[in-house]
Amino acid sequence: MSRKRPRGAEGTLITLQHDSKILRDNPLADPHVRRLGVWLPPQYDVSLNQRFPVFYDLAGFTGTGLSHTHWKPFGDNVPQRVCRLIAEKKMGPVILVFPDCFTALGGNQYINSTAIGRYADYLTQEIVPFVDQQFRTLAHRDHRGCFGKSSGGYGSMIHAMKYPQYWGAIANHSGDAYFDFVYWHDWPNTLNELARYRRQPQRAGKQDILKQANKNGIAQGYDDGRVSRFLKTVWAKEKLSSGEGHCLMNLCMAATYDPDPKAPLGFRLPFNLETGELIAQRWRAWQSHDPINLVNRYRKNLQSLKGIFIDCGWRDQYHIHYGTRILSKRLSEAGIFHWYEEFDDNHSDIDYRMDESLPFLYSALRP
Repeated sequence: MSRKRPRGAEGTLITLQHDSKILRDNPLADPHVRRLGVWLPPQYDVSLNQRFPVFYDLAGFTGTGLSHTHWKPFGDNVPQRVCRLIAEKKMGPVILVFPDCFTALGGNQYINSTAIGRYADYLTQEIVPFVDQQFRTLAHRDHRGCFGKSSGGYGSMIHAMKYPQYWGAIANHSGDAYFDFVYWHDWPNTLNELARYRRQPQRAGKQDILKQANKNGIAQGYDDGRVSRFLKTVWAKEKLSSGEGHCLMNLCMAATYDPDPKAPLGFRLPFNLETGELIAQRWRAWQSHDPINLVNRYRKNLQSLKGIFIDCGWRDQYHIHYGTRILSKRLSEAGIFHWYEEFDDNHSDIDYRMDESLPFLYSALRP
């Protein structure tokens, strides 16, 4: 059963509509009018002069902010969790913000991409000032933080590196890192899924691999039509197989990390669609977004933060614990204080870890 919560301590969830100028005419034709969830703590209506720190919840891949406010069996949703932590005096009252950054590719990594949209700008240049104008926030980066798991954890870490003028502290739960492990291992599945959409079905017998491996620019990472046919198919479905879901994820990452307006779909692929060979230049584009490779570049920005929390289960099925270990190691080598924890679990259903990260964020961002 779910934990008992103090009566009358639920706070208030408000759902707003925000019309984004930044997301207008985005390349995937995703909606530019988005629902924005804002949760106000019970204390918000007690003292009308009080202002509060703000935590932004960055959803993981295939998620959206408001989904974190829904009923959850055998546990707390995010507002309920914060209510409980406040009642247990483990943290003080905060405002929670739940942005919607879902896309036709299943999500994004909270960065700007010409193939997906300017979601870093959307978050920092539109949503942050909008919330500060509408609610009694402590409208300064020293009292504003973001947190998330998986893609949301990656987004939090990248925003700590690139946008410290907006964020005073971040929490990164199992955020994508060490792309050579977290993404590379799943590309054979992606290639197999896409092979089902070849223009000419595979046939038994003699093959001219040299010709096939260089046809239609696939040696340069271009789509030969199979990616677009795959997307058309999955966009018409309500239920995706596990293989299709992971294929969509890798395509989303390609659109995020290696956009190219001149490419057929606006992005390139890092592996040859026929042979599976790595396209080194394309993979380097991915690696340029890997947090483990960005620590020294953004060292001063990271040092300016008031708190960095990172954790990961040591049985993570996407092998992210190796990436978070490397990330922690490089942060330490750069003299950047952070708090790193591991726990005995995998990548799934680890919201309970927010019992550790949210009090950490409050301690760093409290008035």
